[in-house]
Parts: sequence; structure tokens; C-alpha cells
Amino acid sequence: MGNINKKNSNQDDANVLLPIDTPFKFPSPLPTWPSGEGFASGIIDLGGLQVSQISSFTKVWASQEGGPDNLGATFFEPSNLPNDFFMLGSYSQPNNLPLFGWLLIGKDSSGDALKLPNDYTLVWSSENLKIKQDGVCYIWLPIPPEGYKSVGHVVTTSPQKPSLDKIRCVRADLTDVSETDDWIWGNDVLNVYSSRPKDRGIKGLGVSTGAFMALNNGATADSLACLKNIVENFSSMPILNQVQALFQTYSPLYYFHPDEEYYPSSVTWFFQNGVLLYTKGQESAPVLVQPDGSNLPLDGSNDGAYWLDLPTDDSAKNRVKNGDFHAATSYLHIKPMFGATHTDIALWLFYPFNGPARAKIEFINIPLGKIGQHVGDWEHITLRISNFNGELQSVYFSQHSGGNWVSAPQLEFENGNKPVAYSSLHGHACYSKTGQNMQGSGNIGLRNDTAKGQVMDTGANYAVVAGDYLKIVEPVWLNYAREWGPKISYDIANELKKIERFLPGKLKRAIEKLVKSLPNEVLGEEGPTGPKFKDMWNGDERG
Repeated sequence: MGNINKKNSNQDDANVLLPIDTPFKFPSPLPTWPSGEGFASGIIDLGGLQVSQISSFTKVWASQEGGPDNLGATFFEPSNLPNDFFMLGSYSQPNNLPLFGWLLIGKDSSGDALKLPNDYTLVWSSENLKIKQDGVCYIWLPIPPEGYKSVGHVVTTSPQKPSLDKIRCVRADLTDVSETDDWIWGNDVLNVYSSRPKDRGIKGLGVSTGAFMALNNGATADSLACLKNIVENFSSMPILNQVQALFQTYSPLYYFHPDEEYYPSSVTWFFQNGVLLYTKGQESAPVLVQPDGSNLPLDGSNDGAYWLDLPTDDSAKNRVKNGDFHAATSYLHIKPMFGATHTDIALWLFYPFNGPARAKIEFINIPLGKIGQHVGDWEHITLRISNFNGELQSVYFSQHSGGNWVSAPQLEFENGNKPVAYSSLHGHACYSKTGQNMQGSGNIGLRNDTAKGQVMDTGANYAVVAGDYLKIVEPVWLNYAREWGPKISYDIANELKKIERFLPGKLKRAIEKLVKSLPNEVLGEEGPTGPKFKDMWNGDERG
């Protein structure tokens, strides 16, 4: 991805290859996707404005300092545009990663969707910047005609204003509010970010352009918008056999820690092994949950009136706690994102039990007793795929009450184009790399150890359980709004006393501070609600 034509480059360290000098390529060629509807057709109609995703770039300017890893950043404009398509903005990324980017270009199919700018405003110049750079950079903001918006910048190495014909502005109703995303590069005066729609989620119509956003002295150049899909249809989304092909191509390989005791299972296996439904006020008379969950209460919200728990028999309880690795099922939720120009495949795994946590206090590793334990644990990762070509763009790894997006060049792949994910020991948070994955500050925090133990190919046993536009019949249990485990059955203060008996005063205070800072989800104070009742079900992921 990202073909480069070099232009105006006189880099001092011409012989030093930076990561960005090599375009990212997936380990295996992408397959030909099954035909049907408008998915992977290369063009999406937003309502009188046709857009295409382009990764052919001409390099305009680069810095060799600043930005992530202090390696600088490079600025590009799209090249080799098809007939009747126009540039809407410019692309930039840090130099510390292989080139992996795209821009949307636009074709006016309604007669008035695009117009030339009236003029340009100079946002910033690198004339006085004392760093290694390719000549001097000028970043320009197009001034749109009335009723139109600018959705991207123009970058030049000349102080002369660009030609008005260089870029197009977009009719205002075809735009939405944009916001900054990841930091690309900057200094005391200017900071450059990737951009994204402010309103995101299943119903969000904002469309990401791929263009960067320049903020001068902390203030955005007044203005860059993103695009908007005013058609409000799902013709660009993958149909079911295309979803299946996508997941077979990108289904993650999920590694569990070699010391893991608490594995995932299918929901059906969980219910078949004696799981009990409790009703508030009738705690002495729990009932067995049916294998399909058909006797779960489906009315109301998470009001504490019902909850699930493990069997009361100790041997059955321990068997269920350990899960069933071979019966584990990947539950898929298919979501339109960025105005149906992208597809999110959210992959949910269910664990019958979340094990105890471990902390690191400076050089000492401390088991936290029962702290962190709870019945029922839902974890997920999300694949974000371009609907223009079916290419995997990034993966979201959920981690307790947060998580992070990792772009394709930063992922580990095995078995072709399958990204690798790691489940942390006992806590099951998801990470893209092995290690301690400390959650905390400095040398004090919760350990989320990841390493290569048993591996699960999530594509071997999966079920598409939700996708409104696909008209999927959802399993009964997906609409159970209450908790998948009981509220805490141990005293955190007592657990802390057990831990602190052998610690000096300084470490006692540190461990107390750490435990108090942990969210309920990590503390294990109560079982979680199911996937459909998380914020990201209808919204975007955090981050």
C-alpha cells in the first residue's frame, strides 16, 4: 500500500532508510472477495459525490526530526488520479512506520458537489525551523466558496499560493464535523494530526478522508470538515458471504499465556454445565439456565434483579471455571463505521471465570489474592476493514476499561494475513505483543502478562450473532441485560491485609493506592454485562 513518487526531496541522510521509505505490504496477497452489492467495488457514492480510496502518493516534503521516535514525518499529495476525480486533501504520517496510508478523492456526480476554492490562507511555514528538512514547507488552507467546506490542506515547497485548480471544496451538506486523532508531528507552534469524524458509531454518517489536520498555536485551521454519507444506505457494506470471506482471511490467532488456567468457552457450553440464574429476594432457589438461554429474563435493564453464577458443587464449579478451550466460540458483531465506508468486525470471547490479578511494586511481584476474580468475563477485539477494497486497516485491542488501536504495519501476522492477539494471564485483556503490559504508573502497576502458550484460531469456530443491516437473528442470551456473574463475595480490605502482612510500610501504601485506582471491572467487584450493553456496541471503540 502507498506507492511513492518522490518530489522535491534533498534529504541530508540520503543513504539512511527510514521505515516510511518502505511501503507496507501484507504477508499474503489479498484474495478476490465474493461478488455482491457494492462492497470492495472501489467507489462509494455519498449522495452526489463519488469517492475512491487512493494510496498512490507523490512525496512533497519531509522533516527528519520531531514526531514519534524523533524520526520526523513526511507529507504527500495523491497521484495518478482517475479521470474526473479530484484531490480533496493531503496525507501525512510519522517516519517511524512503513508507509501505510490513503486519501479519499472525489468525483462530482451531481453537478455542484465540488467547487474550486476562492483562495488560500497560509497556515504555517518551516522557513525558520532549525531542523533537518527537505527544503521549506508551506501548509495552505483552501478558502471555500459560500455553502462549501474545506476537507484537507495543500502542502507546497514554494511560498507561492497553490493553483486554485489543485484541490476541491465540498458542498456543506456533504460534510460533517471532524476532530484530531493521532499525533503525527509538530513543534512549539504547529502540530499535525490525523483526523476522524467527531460523531462515530453505527449511526454516525461522518466519513474519514484520510487527510491530516494542522493546528497552529493550538487552534485548528478553522475548520477542516470530514465528509458525510447522506445516502444513508448500506450498499457498500459486505453481505454475509463477504463477511465470512473477510473473517477467514483476517481471523486473529489468539495466544494464551502458558500459565493460563481460565480459558474461554462457548456460551452454550457454559449454560450446559450447571450455570444458575438467581433472582433477588429468592436467592435460596436459583434455577438452571437452559442451554440456549431461553429462560433468561429479557425485559428491563441491569437493575440487580437477576444474575448468573457457577454451579454450587465444588467439582462442577472448578470445571466450569476452567472453561472449554476446544468449545470456545468467536461471536461476531458486524458494524458499519464512518458512514458505511468501513466495516468493524467486533470479535467477542466469553470466559466463564476471570482469575486473580498480580501487581508489580518496583522489583517485587505480588499476587493479589482474590482481587480481580469474578464470574463471567467478556473480552473483545475489533477488526476495521475498508469497504473500498476489503483491506484490514487496524485492530482494536480491548484492555479492561480501555484499549488501543494498532495499525496494520504494527501488527504481528501469522498464517498469511491473520493478526496475532495475546490474552493476558487470568485477566484476559487483549494485547498485540508479549510482555508484562503494565497498567499503572512508573514501577507500580497491575501486570497483564502475555506470552505464547495455547493458540486459538478464532476463524475455526465462529458465529455471526449480530449485524442489523444483515438481518441476523440474534441468540436469546445476547439480549440478557443483567450481569453474567454475582457481585463480589469477598472483602477487599481483608484481601489487602493478607497481602500487606509481609510488606514494608512504603510498599503497603503503594499497593493500597494501586488497588483503589483500579476500575470495578479489574477489581472484580461484580460480573460484567453482556456485549450488547457495552458503550462500544453501537458506538466507536475508545481511543
